[in-house]
Amino acid sequence: MQETTEGMTLEAYAAKNAGGPGAIYLGDLSQLVGPAPSEDQGDFDGNVPLDALERHIWIYESTFYESLLEKARLLDPTELVYDGDPVTIQHACINRALLPCVLIETYLAPNLEERTNGKLILNVSSYPELGLAGPDTLTLVSDGTLEMANIYGGYVGGEMPPIEIQNLWGIYPDRETEFRATIAITPDLEALVRDATGGFVLNHNWFSGNDLYFFSKEPLATLEDFDGLKTRSHSAALSDWIEGIGGDAQFLAFAEVYTALERGILEAAVAGADAGHGQRWYEVTDYLAGPLTSFPSTNNIINGEKWDTIPANLQQILIEEGAKSELEALRIASIQNEMGLAKNLDKGMTLDQFNDEVEDRSLNSSVIEYVIPAWVNRVGSTDHEIIGVFNENVGPLVGLHINADGSVTKTEVQN
Repeated sequence: MQETTEGMTLEAYAAKNAGGPGAIYLGDLSQLVGPAPSEDQGDFDGNVPLDALERHIWIYESTFYESLLEKARLLDPTELVYDGDPVTIQHACINRALLPCVLIETYLAPNLEERTNGKLILNVSSYPELGLAGPDTLTLVSDGTLEMANIYGGYVGGEMPPIEIQNLWGIYPDRETEFRATIAITPDLEALVRDATGGFVLNHNWFSGNDLYFFSKEPLATLEDFDGLKTRSHSAALSDWIEGIGGDAQFLAFAEVYTALERGILEAAVAGADAGHGQRWYEVTDYLAGPLTSFPSTNNIINGEKWDTIPANLQQILIEEGAKSELEALRIASIQNEMGLAKNLDKGMTLDQFNDEVEDRSLNSSVIEYVIPAWVNRVGSTDHEIIGVFNENVGPLVGLHINADGSVTKTEVQN
């Protein structure tokens, strides 16, 4: 059921909903402190603490966060008038162990059902359950095989190279820089998946706790330790980065990695810290090497024909609840970003922080000589509009510029 907001100010709404799921930021971070939607989405006690929020203040003071508050229509929520048969949407997330999927199951789906008195049901499944590896998800959404899905650029980059702009590994020095770049290119990313599928972009998953690490059985303390290392990759750009650092990149579906590590088919696997923890890779590896900073978003998109069958009243409610779910994702992102590593260390894993030599090779070889030039190659031409998007919105934040011949030049970082 929709809570009453008649005559309420946004400040009053924030005060009323402070202290847990659904809390919003209007200048007082302490109001965001409290339990996460489920215990595994918070710290070791299931909470979102103030110190983590303070380290992520740049999220809550962004214009993007403000736009979500407007989209959610917190003070003027759409009234439920639809009284027909229940509408069901089947959603495919990458893996149930990933926190964005957990949030959809524990927050978005139940909120939708409660607000619509059971008239709108979001049923969640996952790529492994559906027998999907990921690269064909654009096609499957387009033809209606999937009614709704999470589109990850690293998986679909082979079909749509421009979308890899969000997954050019090694270019970001910190999460704030990546967040700023991501929100700047979000309209372009949405346009790419809309044009490819004819679908409707509902909202975005924020992959917090996603700093990338090598999970390995042996220490990776020096640059030489990466030479020829048979390593699982999940995207073309990541494979380029791994090759640039000296490793041997191999694509493997997420659900198959545990067994490959256990049997020695792989010597290492790269994934977000939380993602690897969710798949229990700590049971078959002993060391973490990294990180590659990572705090990306992905699009949740609904098949166009399916969207058109949803009554307009329910469509608008779905949009509002999608925005509220994204606000909650950003609230818990503050602690999730820090818990990914902490959870693995708690399981007894040992961290090998990238040393100066590895960091130098990362930027000057992997990024500048492999990752970006190879992406430009896949895009097909520096005349492609996505290269302009990079040079205008991403490059200035990280001090890199793609030249007309596809080479990369270091530039002064613009704040």
